Amino acid sequence: MSENSAVHGKTPADFWFDPLCPWAWMTSRWMLEVEKVRDVEVRWHVMSLAVLNEDKLDELPEEYRDLLETKAWGPVRVVIAAQQKHGDDILGPLYTALGTRFHNQGEGPTREAIVGALKDVDLPVELAEYADSDAYDAELRASHKEGIDKVGQDVGTPVIAVPGSDGEQIAFFGPVVTPAPKGEDAAKLWDGTLLVASIPGFYEIKRTRTQGPIFD
Repeated sequence: MSENSAVHGKTPADFWFDPLCPWAWMTSRWMLEVEKVRDVEVRWHVMSLAVLNEDKLDELPEEYRDLLETKAWGPVRVVIAAQQKHGDDILGPLYTALGTRFHNQGEGPTREAIVGALKDVDLPVELAEYADSDAYDAELRASHKEGIDKVGQDVGTPVIAVPGSDGEQIAFFGPVVTPAPKGEDAAKLWDGTLLVASIPGFYEIKRTRTQGPIFD
């Protein structure tokens, strides 16, 4: 993506994701729909659920703690390595390849799925070795911090930030939605999300989730 989408007459929407999260995946697929119906261009960035939760693992349910400790580091490390070696433009395609395998195809965040995703976007499969390497952890943490600093620690992935009318960015977590809205529904959710997020002092709308992510 262009570093300055506004040059193209489009509003840049910065999107921080962890490929492990199925809810962020749903939101990302909605954002691709938003690109079709609004003058918006997504710019992808990496954040990390492992980094977000590393200081509060003892407070988490055992199953989620095990997921973070055993599965969460590998995918984001591979993604950040791909970005460092092949540029920002690879982030969107690689995220799509990983998310399709992890979530839609049910492969989960396995080494085989990561290797398959790298092949899907014509990246060297050797990048999968970075799943077990901290070589780019400083860059991963910096990208994560850039996103999370916009919204605070009490959220997760994704984080979205767009320019506000006063030139300052409007940033928010979510929205959490399933299935990913399409067409006019995608546009309505985008317009409404920006409307409430732009109100000073507005923090949260929430209701209990009654179903899991619907991948289609």
